[in-house]
Amino acid sequence: MNDTTTAVKPDTAKRSNATGAHVFAAALKRHGVEVIFGQAIPAALFLATPHYGIRQIGYRTENAGAVMADAYARMSHKVPVVTAQNGPAATLLVPGLAEAMKASVPVVAIVQDVARPFADKNAFQELDHLDLFKGVAKWIKRVADVNRIDEYVDMAFTAAASGRPGPAVLIAPIDMFVDTPTQEAMPRNASLGRFPVDRCGPDPKRVAEAAALLAKAERPLIIAGGGIHISDAAAELAALQDAASIPVATTVMGKGAVDETHPLSAGVVGYFMADRSRSKHLRSLVTEADVILLIGNRTNQNGTDSWQLYPKNATYIHLDIDSSEVGRNYEALRLVGDARLGIVALKEALEKLDLSRRHGARAALEQTIATALERGRKDGEAVSRSDQSPLRPERLMSDLDSLLTPDTIVVSDASYSSIWVANFLTARKPGQRFITPRGLAGLGWGLPFAIGAKAANPEAPVFALVGDGGFAHVWSELETARRMKLPVVVAVLNNSILGYEKHAEKVIFGEYSDACDFTPVDHAAIARAAGCDGIRIEKAEDFLPALKAALASDRTTVLDVVTDELAYPPITMFNDNPALSY
Repeated sequence: MNDTTTAVKPDTAKRSNATGAHVFAAALKRHGVEVIFGQAIPAALFLATPHYGIRQIGYRTENAGAVMADAYARMSHKVPVVTAQNGPAATLLVPGLAEAMKASVPVVAIVQDVARPFADKNAFQELDHLDLFKGVAKWIKRVADVNRIDEYVDMAFTAAASGRPGPAVLIAPIDMFVDTPTQEAMPRNASLGRFPVDRCGPDPKRVAEAAALLAKAERPLIIAGGGIHISDAAAELAALQDAASIPVATTVMGKGAVDETHPLSAGVVGYFMADRSRSKHLRSLVTEADVILLIGNRTNQNGTDSWQLYPKNATYIHLDIDSSEVGRNYEALRLVGDARLGIVALKEALEKLDLSRRHGARAALEQTIATALERGRKDGEAVSRSDQSPLRPERLMSDLDSLLTPDTIVVSDASYSSIWVANFLTARKPGQRFITPRGLAGLGWGLPFAIGAKAANPEAPVFALVGDGGFAHVWSELETARRMKLPVVVAVLNNSILGYEKHAEKVIFGEYSDACDFTPVDHAAIARAAGCDGIRIEKAEDFLPALKAALASDRTTVLDVVTDELAYPPITMFNDNPALSY
């Protein structure tokens, strides 16, 4: 705890429901907050929140706490709250908020500051928090008057959940939590805790133009990004897919935007469409498209295979809430607005047009997609059914996919883990069920994602796929999962290397740096030491029964799977590169 607390401790008589901490807690409750991700600080706030039915999820590290909040938001569509102490703790929020910023996920961060009388005097752990968060938040303010707490909390939630969502940081001096308001607050009834707060549709004239382009196109394609999930527009996209007979592909963050078992679903497209990829034989569906509708899609490097996948001569239509993303990398007909409203408007406009070309081409298109996906599955059969030891990750994904239900939540760490999940697992209904850190793709976020997702959906089974490199960042949060009674299943791909880095260095430089190799670690033993279940998997035949048992358990379980260090996902730049046959 901040050692200045004794210097600003109020008289006992001031500890009442009128303190700043209670004002904060009541404001959060008004916005529908049910949980707060926070450690011990601000202590006064966490002593007040139970009186308002708000549960504390006590993380071990702030960087993990911010990631938990991110996943909670994605799965619940509620604006989450994460807290941190001033100084070093606040700096640890930065990576998680950066991911949320890039992925357009709303988070409200409440950061304790030094006591108001001590500001700018080199107080303990004093830091310029306003500057600290400038690159990772869309709104940063300091509230210094206990009478204005409600006002600033409302501003924070509005900023986080409106327009293109993202983090909002509210900095609050420690002494304000125990201060007492001196003015009667104006009545406030607004509840701003679900997102999007406001939905604004695109220009109807441009919607009509877009519908005409799609109706007349010979080879149209929709590529949906993570904005579909942020807008909660998956059901509307599925309806558009059927009504207009247009195939849908997704980015990694858009996975689950449509049911991948639907005959017009092409799966995930991007930089891993090489050999063994499910979608390898659907590359021409993208490269030969004449009209492409991008929805909530940042057209970033990985999603476009370094901007080489999307065709140069296609006509683009781009629907996004952020006008600066529309046409950023591909000049497009601009549809600026909420994805759900835009999709509904497009569907209504299309239904007024002659769609005979679309419907007439549907049967042949469905057959083309089915044949290509089947070829992709056959290409990968040798590894997806392999009994080799060390194990192939494709075999693990095949076993996992056989157990997935439409309600199973799957999260992953960054790097290879995201690709194994995106490429080799199947989204069986529209909606957010897969969470991957593709905003910035930071390592160590798989386990915290799982905990946050479980907090949002306690009844759903939650599975996390992580590498041994990323998992080492957050071992401590196993204890959090156990203590907070949020059981998750974690499979660690234990190949004793920093996989993506080692393989990329070998492809690019022909050699690799010393940091890429690890000494052996028994992650199952670490799990057991944290009071969780831990199982070491060294044979392929042992994974599926262990996975079944773990998913049926009410305990956090780590499956430490010894995997082949030569295994790499179907990344285009790695395809059959001799440097990786070492």
